[in-house]
Amino acid sequence: MTVGEKIEQAVTGRPNSHVPGRVLARLTGASESAGQHSTALNWAMHFGQDIALGVLRSVMAEVGLRGPLASSKFTVVRLTNDQILENATGVGAPPQTWPRSELAIDVLHKSVYGFVTGAVADAAVTVSV
Repeated sequence: MTVGEKIEQAVTGRPNSHVPGRVLARLTGASESAGQHSTALNWAMHFGQDIALGVLRSVMAEVGLRGPLASSKFTVVRLTNDQILENATGVGAPPQTWPRSELAIDVLHKSVYGFVTGAVADAAVTVSV
C-alpha cells in the first residue's frame, strides 16, 4: 500500500497526509507538532494499523474465510477502522464530505492493502495446512 501511495503521489502531486500521525497523537496525548515527530507518529500509526489488522486477516484465513470475497470484507474493515479512529478523535471528516477524487484514492489504496494482505494470509494458511 505504501509503495502504491508513493507512486500515486508522484503522479498526482498529492502531498503526504498527516492524519494518521495526528490520530495517534490524540490517542496517546502526544504533541501534534509538525516535523520529524509528526513523521514518526505517521509511520507508527500507518504500519501499526496495517500490522494489527493483518493479524485479523490471518485469523479470517485460518478459520476458512479466504479468497476475494473475504478480502473484500476485510477491505471494508480496514476502511472502517480508519474512519472510526479519525472521526472519534476529531481529526478526520466523514467520507461523504470528502472530494470524490480523494475518496477514490483512499478506497483504491485500502483495497490494494486488503487484497494483497488477503492473498498473503490465504497462501500462508494453505502452505501450513
